[in-house]
Amino acid sequence: MTNKQDYFKTFCKVSRAFGTAMEKEEVLDLIVQSAIDTMDGKAACLFLADEEKDVFVPVAQKGLSEKYFHAKPMHARKVVKDVLKGGYFAVRDATTDTRLENLDEKKAEGIASILVVPVIVKEKAIGVLSLYTAKTRDFTKDEAGFLAALAEQGGMAIEQARLLERIRQNSMLFLDLASAINSSLDIKEIMHNMTADITKALGMKGVSILLLNEDTDALDLVASYGLSEAFINKGPLSAEKSVVQTLKGETVVIKDVTTDKRIQYQKEMKKEKIVSMLSAPIKVREKVIGVMRLFSGVAREFPEDMIIMVNALAQQGALAIRNASMYMMLQNDMNNLKDELWGHRSWF
Repeated sequence: MTNKQDYFKTFCKVSRAFGTAMEKEEVLDLIVQSAIDTMDGKAACLFLADEEKDVFVPVAQKGLSEKYFHAKPMHARKVVKDVLKGGYFAVRDATTDTRLENLDEKKAEGIASILVVPVIVKEKAIGVLSLYTAKTRDFTKDEAGFLAALAEQGGMAIEQARLLERIRQNSMLFLDLASAINSSLDIKEIMHNMTADITKALGMKGVSILLLNEDTDALDLVASYGLSEAFINKGPLSAEKSVVQTLKGETVVIKDVTTDKRIQYQKEMKKEKIVSMLSAPIKVREKVIGVMRLFSGVAREFPEDMIIMVNALAQQGALAIRNASMYMMLQNDMNNLKDELWGHRSWF
């Protein structure tokens, strides 16, 4: 059994890693190696859940073969649910326990016992940290608590890396959009590039931009990315039925579009495999002229910093629309002036 002095030394080592300029991958590698060394394990692996595919993806591991990872991936939701029941998931015999998947592969890999704890970020389980042993053993609550604390450190490293990546992505999005606005007056091209960039940068299923048609009281699609033709052509979007709060200037987060009554086409949303949505207003001089909608294929929260960024991007889109409109008005005025001057050639 590992003593508390070993736990303390391990945490000191991991804490020092956070205080240096180590990359996320280096910190995660240190965490899985520390779990092995401190708990006398054969191997350890930190998995993150791919919610869209419902599988675990290994992001850091020590002691396991490539062949083992080519086995059928574990179902993420089921494993996380089992782990969260008691705070951890312990298996004495990994070669016969029917709660596990890939029993033959575990036997071939020489895995005897397994201890699994959740990786928690902002009160949500985003993955698991697993310790594997070569000899059959029972795990104590202290050992489970220690591994859970290491997993928490891993979650902190992942969240910190994600935050830095979001800052970088946000900066690039603004830079790309500003460059597009300054280099082109083709509003359709600008809007299409904007929807594509946001979809890719924020990991969305798709993004659409719709402008309010005051003659028909409908929302007309002007640009989209990541959405099927069938979904795009599902029918007219009524300004009075489709998330009307956005047209009043509110940014609206809908966690489940298939059940929320503010959604006009719930069945079509479900068929498109859309789960959550963020709807932000596009405003010109405080007047809402349209909406920008972000669609997620998995249930997700939209953090405050993302909402602020999306609203800022929507305003940049409004600026591009206003610039293009002003240019067209200027062109019309110039043409009218030329026609008027041409009608008075005697002036020259």
